[in-house]
Amino acid sequence: MIDKLFRSFAIAASLAASLSVHAATGLANAPAPFDRGGVKIALVNYLSTGDFFQAYEAGAQKQAKALGIDLRIYEGRQDATQQRDQIQQAINVGVSAIIVNHGLPESLKDVVQTALDKGIKVVAFDVDLANPKVPQIEQSDHDLATLLLNQAVKDNGAAFNAAYVYVAGFAPLDRRDAVWQSFKAAHPGVKEVARFGTVDNPIAQSVANQAGAAYRAHPDVRVVFAPYDEFARGAKLAADEAGIASKLRIYSADISTADIEAIRAPGSPWVATAATNPAVVGAVSVRAAALLVAGQDPGHRIEVKPTLITRDDLVKNDIHNVAELGAKFGAFRRADVVRAAWIPDAND
Repeated sequence: MIDKLFRSFAIAASLAASLSVHAATGLANAPAPFDRGGVKIALVNYLSTGDFFQAYEAGAQKQAKALGIDLRIYEGRQDATQQRDQIQQAINVGVSAIIVNHGLPESLKDVVQTALDKGIKVVAFDVDLANPKVPQIEQSDHDLATLLLNQAVKDNGAAFNAAYVYVAGFAPLDRRDAVWQSFKAAHPGVKEVARFGTVDNPIAQSVANQAGAAYRAHPDVRVVFAPYDEFARGAKLAADEAGIASKLRIYSADISTADIEAIRAPGSPWVATAATNPAVVGAVSVRAAALLVAGQDPGHRIEVKPTLITRDDLVKNDIHNVAELGAKFGAFRRADVVRAAWIPDAND
């Protein structure tokens, strides 16, 4: 009873805190209902911790504003029950589409089907709902992991002891894990001597606690494959605290201004990341939902290609933030996917 009451308060607070981006007038030359304006779309998050997700939301908001969309954002707290409740809440307020940002498929499939049955369009970012009516938006996780691991071999040779940071059950991490498993099979000199990972808040500090224990138990670790930037933050923090940063190289995924600062820091063990621009991915998610609402097909599997970014790239090009990164790396700044003549360019 108390749990139900708490969830009710949490839902109400989340709804009250949800952000709204709205334009009263419609778009010229746009199909219905965008010619009238005021289309309501919900963005329902599972993960919201970290710069990646803040930038993703910012990109979604910017594209929504350009389209005149009333965007309702429900913040995730790594709580599957709360995310289900928020999707139901979005259904109840009569949105035209729902963007599901991460989550656990087993807890989402039935409530997403409820939305579809009511005529609400659904798109999913980095969560596989295994539904032919739900377009899947993802970073090209195969390319992302391959870029990183090829760089690891370039830097360290084909034989090294590695620690691996991984949490199962999240579509992007599972896809990256498949590449890691294939990589190890193809490189018998690479030994995974430690594995850890958690998404408990605060993620970076929680991972740092695990990493510190792993480094003490396995002082022969030379490479850390941490394919999520919050994981890499934790791995770096533990290495710095243990005074072993000079002995490690960390390879990660995703990028933010804070990540760039951490990678550029003198003596940083974080030497490379592979990333898409999260703001671009947020904009792509909104465009896909808008196309569905307009009765147009965005495609079922939508991939945004990543860019490899090394510490040397950042230093050589004097890059200190994501804006400067976009200026120097055109592929990072823009994704030419899920576009239509009637959708305004949000300068992503």
